Amino acid sequence: MSAIETGSTPVVPDRGLIPRRDMGVIWVLLAAAFVAILNETTMNMAIPHLIDDLSITPLAAQWVTSAFMLTMAVVIPTTGFLLQRFTTRQMFLTALTLFSAGTLLAAVAIGFPMLLAGRIVQASGTAIMMPLLMTTVMNLVPPSSRGRMMGRVSIVISLAPAIGPTLAGFLLDHFSWRSIFVVVLPIALVAMFIGWRWLTNVGEQTHAPLDPLSIVLSAFGFGGLVFGLSQIGELSGGEGSPVPMIIAVVVGVIGLVLFLSRQIILQRKDDALLDLRVFASRDFSLSMAQMFLLSLAFFGAITVLPLFLQKGLSLGTTEAGLVVLPGALVMGLLGPVIGRIYDARGTRILLIPGSILAASMLWLFTTLGTGTPVWMVVIAQALLSTGLALSFTPLFTASLASLTPRFYSYGSAVISTIQQVAGAAGIAVMIAVFTVVVNANGGTESPSAVAAGSRTTFVIAAVIATITIIGAFIIRKPEDQPHGDETPEGTAPAMH
Repeated sequence: MSAIETGSTPVVPDRGLIPRRDMGVIWVLLAAAFVAILNETTMNMAIPHLIDDLSITPLAAQWVTSAFMLTMAVVIPTTGFLLQRFTTRQMFLTALTLFSAGTLLAAVAIGFPMLLAGRIVQASGTAIMMPLLMTTVMNLVPPSSRGRMMGRVSIVISLAPAIGPTLAGFLLDHFSWRSIFVVVLPIALVAMFIGWRWLTNVGEQTHAPLDPLSIVLSAFGFGGLVFGLSQIGELSGGEGSPVPMIIAVVVGVIGLVLFLSRQIILQRKDDALLDLRVFASRDFSLSMAQMFLLSLAFFGAITVLPLFLQKGLSLGTTEAGLVVLPGALVMGLLGPVIGRIYDARGTRILLIPGSILAASMLWLFTTLGTGTPVWMVVIAQALLSTGLALSFTPLFTASLASLTPRFYSYGSAVISTIQQVAGAAGIAVMIAVFTVVVNANGGTESPSAVAAGSRTTFVIAAVIATITIIGAFIIRKPEDQPHGDETPEGTAPAMH
């Protein structure tokens, strides 16, 4: 019998075989998550077009991406509880309905407020998809095959955001900014129809009460931090007052401390919105620290690189997108292969060369200048992507595999939250440093100034990535044994 037909959290026989129907569930979720996350990075390229078409300021236009990140930061921490409380089918249809409705709203937007509302609704659906996908994979896939399947998940996480700017660049060169939403909408609707028609439920649902105070504290904590971080780049350009940024960060820190304290109290009764007992697992905690640093360096670097390509090397939008495309394809194609290696050999054979390669390429990026050949950037970006692919897949798999099944949804929520916060921090810091250095050397109209700003930000990313080499030697693969479903009350998930 298929695991999904039992309606309960499966303890899958470890023969490495996945029933066809279970694979169908995973493929539907993979496709839906890919579309949702692809859309996350497309609007970065459209900001100049929005400024002209909607007659708005650059500061207002930036909210198209800032509001998306802010909504993700608020919603993702709640998904651990939601995936426990509601069925797979309910959460999937809710996510795709929100995403499709937001996409339609943005496509027909008659003004900036309507477009912004569409992006917020989109983000609400996107925030649910990745935790739902990772939790389902862990419930359905035998331990000996999880690396291979998480390799496919890494395609979604790494390939979709990288392809977004390339797709957007092509569409913006030939059509209006609305085409970005028009292209995505039918794909999302097809995925939603397939899920509605064939998707069934995975795992057991709890009836724990929803704690409204936790939701409020989560929104102020994670939302305040992400909003505050998003203001750093604008302040570095000499725009606005630092007061809102300082207030947001202070509110975020206070809210986060109160939220974490509240969860520690509630988890004693298994009523936490985000159960922090996942961090009692050494493997999970180390993997999260490694992932935070990698995300910090990676998202900051890939945000600055297109700016260097367009302003430092004078490439067009489409050309800049094509330069980073090979690296995105490398990450996607290597995912399943790396997953198989993880299943057979563990983490260190992947993490050690991966972290060294990623750090080395970021150090190479610190030498870029206006005379750098484009082919060199293409190769360096592809090798950087290879190093990241060697790192992300084993981190996803080892972290969740160190938990008992009842904690998979909370672990998935923590992973997505850490990626979101680290990404926001990385982008904020890199853009701030980039802007300060560029302005000090003549502004964005000077290619040499842009190159100088890019090199400085890549130094920061390279230093952060170098630290991850240490973690690569420490993190190891948990034992390939299915965990029991229960954890003694008040204790941590099983540790290795």
